[in-house]
Amino acid sequence: MADTAPYLSAVAALAGTFVGGITSVTTSWLGQQRQTNEQRRVREKEALQTLYKQFIENASRLYLDALEHNTTEISKLVDVYSTLNRMRVLSSPKVVAAADSALRVIVGVYANENATFSGVRQSIGQGFLDPLRPFSDACHEELKNH
Repeated sequence: MADTAPYLSAVAALAGTFVGGITSVTTSWLGQQRQTNEQRRVREKEALQTLYKQFIENASRLYLDALEHNTTEISKLVDVYSTLNRMRVLSSPKVVAAADSALRVIVGVYANENATFSGVRQSIGQGFLDPLRPFSDACHEELKNH
């Protein structure tokens, strides 16, 4: 038994070194995975923010055009519908539904009488119709939970 004691100590030391090494590698790997996942989430959130900003800008221009004109060129709708369809791939159904609803309202405004500046000013005082408000609220909620 005295002859095996040095071997047992050596084996125990090697096992301890092995376990310590595996623990270190595992901890490093898990940390790297966590960092990679966090970076991916940040990139996804930034992409959504860019997409929502683009939709708001395009839809706002279209809404202004609808207030000023009774008709539009179909080409003015291309950018906003393109953005909407990209949102269908990346966004929640709630955000997509709000965007779709906003576009329906905006396109419906083309059927109304042309707005004048005094008419717009008066409607602002009476609770201006903002078709993008529900969309903005849905985006805010989604980005907060992302």
